[in-house]
Amino acid sequence: MIKNTLLLENINNQLIHSKEAEDRRFITALGRGLLLLSAFEHQPQISHQQLCQMTGLPKATVTRLIYTLTTLGFLRTTAQGQYQLGSSAVRLSASAWSQHDLVAFAEPLLRQFALDNEVSVNLATEIEGEMRYLACYRSPARLSVNLQVGSAVPIADTAIGRAFYAVSSLTRQSVIDANLRNRLSEANALQARATLVKSAQYHQTHGYTLSDGEYSADILAVAVGVFDVTTGQYGYSLNASVPRANWDAKEYAAMIVPKLQTLAEQIGNGI
Repeated sequence: MIKNTLLLENINNQLIHSKEAEDRRFITALGRGLLLLSAFEHQPQISHQQLCQMTGLPKATVTRLIYTLTTLGFLRTTAQGQYQLGSSAVRLSASAWSQHDLVAFAEPLLRQFALDNEVSVNLATEIEGEMRYLACYRSPARLSVNLQVGSAVPIADTAIGRAFYAVSSLTRQSVIDANLRNRLSEANALQARATLVKSAQYHQTHGYTLSDGEYSADILAVAVGVFDVTTGQYGYSLNASVPRANWDAKEYAAMIVPKLQTLAEQIGNGI
């Protein structure tokens, strides 16, 4: 059974209060749309019937809201006929994350790390089956892939995605698996999960994940998870990448991983 979220309850209470107060400045239709979106605070996929139950809105109203939000890209339909947040919501989320206190705190640290070590360094989190970049600082060396805040990369093919999966709880891993099944074909989703499981085992042994040309043929990257002490969970991952032609993978990892782990600890602890 899906339970209501605190955000949903707060918005619903405000809708009730505004109606009772006959607040003419309050746009009820907009409030109802945000009420419906708030149902996805902790649930990646929700059915039409569940949305009606959670919001308390009439079926016809929910249908119209879903149509509008889907048309605008804030919701999308899954292969199972349920609904989840769409690309427009993801972009807004990425923008909000880029202004998050932890991200803002991390930015000068990442910038200095990139300069000191001549690497490209990035901070990301998983959204809708992809890794969404929240902060990016590039190496002086030219790389074939130019990623910016808001860019998305595959989870299974990248060190940063593999690290995020490796440090995630079993519940979060299940959500990621479901997102991959919705995004990829059945065969590709199975292959992606097999790669992630193998990478998680590698991480357990070595303390980091590696992508040696899998995402881009000329990029070597290592990554670690970032434990956010304010939330008590791994909410991010951090990578450092260089041109493959300049480094041997083992030598690069031996040089950069301890520094990257220290950086991840600084960011997560806010010190």
